[in-house]
Amino acid sequence: MDEALMQRPLAELPWAAIDFESAGAAPGETDCPVQVGVVRAEGLFDPAPRLFVSYIAPLHPVRWSAARVHGITTAMLDEAPAFASLWPQLRELLGGAVVLGHNPATEARFLHAFPGHGFGPWMDTLELARKALPGLADHSLGSVCGVLGCTPQVQALVPERSWHDALFDAAASLCLLQSLVQGLEMQRATLQHLPFAVRASM
Repeated sequence: MDEALMQRPLAELPWAAIDFESAGAAPGETDCPVQVGVVRAEGLFDPAPRLFVSYIAPLHPVRWSAARVHGITTAMLDEAPAFASLWPQLRELLGGAVVLGHNPATEARFLHAFPGHGFGPWMDTLELARKALPGLADHSLGSVCGVLGCTPQVQALVPERSWHDALFDAAASLCLLQSLVQGLEMQRATLQHLPFAVRASM
């Protein structure tokens, strides 16, 4: 784990929030990404973070159950780039930053398509929300953002998008972290204070 990142205040760290939407998978079939969104902030409260979103050519047709959630169909991906071709952009956006996601196991799994990428450390806003708001019955990204009142902030950052869009959900993870850090006055805390939500790699 990058010791320099571990020791810097949360407010001063570079962050890269990431989310994937997937094609879904039939029994015995491997799932694959169909959209990726990244929000790169050079500090937690960076007023102008970099935004990146792209559809991804699927390895198999998008399952109906997945399309019902995110609205992405196989026909929409006819001219989408191959996942491997996005490596230069993803390397630039994620490199040297704390990678952020809400239960980001799927994100980490899809990034394993790039062996030896070395991204991390990782912050899981789901674990952070569970610790900060233990009384909530639902710690899903949309529910926690609703409780904290940060959904309008997400909508302002990525207008004309909504939940289960990869860029919107990535932005929501970042805004959720901002809200928790500010509300708990943790701007000067470090990743070392949050071992339950931080992993060296995933």
